[in-house]
Amino acid sequence: MKKGTTGTASAHIDAPPDKVYAVVTDVTRMGEWSPECRQCEWLDGATGPAVDARFKGSNKNGVFRWSTKPRVAVADDGREFAFVTALGSKDITKWTYRFEPDGEGTKVTESFEMMNDMPGYINFFEKHLMRIKDRHADLEHNMQATLERIKAAVESSAS
Repeated sequence: MKKGTTGTASAHIDAPPDKVYAVVTDVTRMGEWSPECRQCEWLDGATGPAVDARFKGSNKNGVFRWSTKPRVAVADDGREFAFVTALGSKDITKWTYRFEPDGEGTKVTESFEMMNDMPGYINFFEKHLMRIKDRHADLEHNMQATLERIKAAVESSAS
């Protein structure tokens, strides 16, 4: 994908923003919800969301497996959580969750922004190894699935 490409997905969750934020920012649970992420763990002594904290994410799509070590860019309790993935020293993708009061609950929006062009070999892997024809649509579908699973987890724990 090219620099500047963005995508979003949103869901209403019947819980206050601070509760939804606490669930989403517990990255060690992301493997429960994401169709691609299998597990995450905080690195370098970090135990939760804080600007510049890092975590390792292990991912899988089809037969293709990879890991990333994102850096937290925004940790604004109950409002916004964002992290950046890099390839070498180059920031590639910024992932953001925004939490807005919505009636008695929260509208949570997940988005991504390509901060630099994706290297050609990554596009090759996506098309030929992961067999994804439209990575943009695939990411938006996965974000919506992630939010729906987070919604189910948060709302079931409130009962």
